[in-house]
Amino acid sequence: MRVRLVASLGAAAVAAASLATVPGPAVAQGDTCKNRGQLDLQYCDENKDLVADVPKDPKRWRDPSTLVFAYTPVEDPAVYANVFKPFIDYLKTCTGKNVVYYPVNSNSAQIEAMRSGRLHVAGFSTGPTGFAVNMAGAIPFAAKGTEKQVRGYQLLALVKTSSPYQKLADLKGKRVAHTSPSSNSGNLAPRVLFPPEGLKPDDDYKPLMSGGHDKSTLGVASGDYDMAPVASDVYERMVTRGTVKGSDFRIIFKSQVFPTSSFAYAHDLKPELAKKMLDCFYAYRFPPAMQKEFNGDDRFFPITYQKDWAVVRDVAEKTGTPYNKAAYDREVKREAEAAAKKKQQQAPPKQ
Repeated sequence: MRVRLVASLGAAAVAAASLATVPGPAVAQGDTCKNRGQLDLQYCDENKDLVADVPKDPKRWRDPSTLVFAYTPVEDPAVYANVFKPFIDYLKTCTGKNVVYYPVNSNSAQIEAMRSGRLHVAGFSTGPTGFAVNMAGAIPFAAKGTEKQVRGYQLLALVKTSSPYQKLADLKGKRVAHTSPSSNSGNLAPRVLFPPEGLKPDDDYKPLMSGGHDKSTLGVASGDYDMAPVASDVYERMVTRGTVKGSDFRIIFKSQVFPTSSFAYAHDLKPELAKKMLDCFYAYRFPPAMQKEFNGDDRFFPITYQKDWAVVRDVAEKTGTPYNKAAYDREVKREAEAAAKKKQQQAPPKQ
């Protein structure tokens, strides 16, 4: 298992290096786009389905010999290099192209990789999907699910079983971890859903950014945080893997169901390649190990950004954080500062 993981990571690194010089999309000369909506300047949405149109000029279509795939960095990205290996092998055969898994360590890094042309298909977290669509021309087409429905998840407010907290209002003035500014369940949804329950972020507590749902969960378990809003699917996977014990936590709040991570492809892929890849995704059935990892999901269920992400966009608008360039630039800056701080903390002391 370890050899396969190292090989996969090595292949991804080689692919990333070889694709580093690929130019990103550019605004066409004599731009005549009639509608963009919230999309960035190099994209157009004339059919008003909220995602980028395929470029009108076939010369701008891309048909790469190697397809690069990445999965959301909501948890340790190295874990998923092995989880997705059977699917990567299948996709190679189905598309007739080389396919590599590219581990990313932040949402902005994943979005920039697609924006620059280095990433062709990816699973994006629920919240950052909006930035991927508007800033990177991503076209969401699937989410994990079963024959009957797409997989959803809930925002869970976790506290330690041994704690005295029974309801959200009990957490006023306490240490509460959010994940990152762009996260739906880890930051945006709590700002809409917690106040009616008697707990207002920023007023009743100062959110402490943990950097991820897994980190928030572990922080509650260790006592670093008194409570944390986390995505139920991440929490359930951690319990299933034995990373944490479910008996150590009490859930004091559950939200409505939100869509889970989206799978999206770059808008400028050659249409025939995009269709072939989508057919491959929809035909694939998860092997037992993938089904166990993803809580019983066994396939990629068709979705659209316009319909299935409406509730997520609504939360973003209500919190004053629409998926525009200004909000994205703030998120990129925050992630860069967090990474620099982490690197500084991990640096060995000077002799």
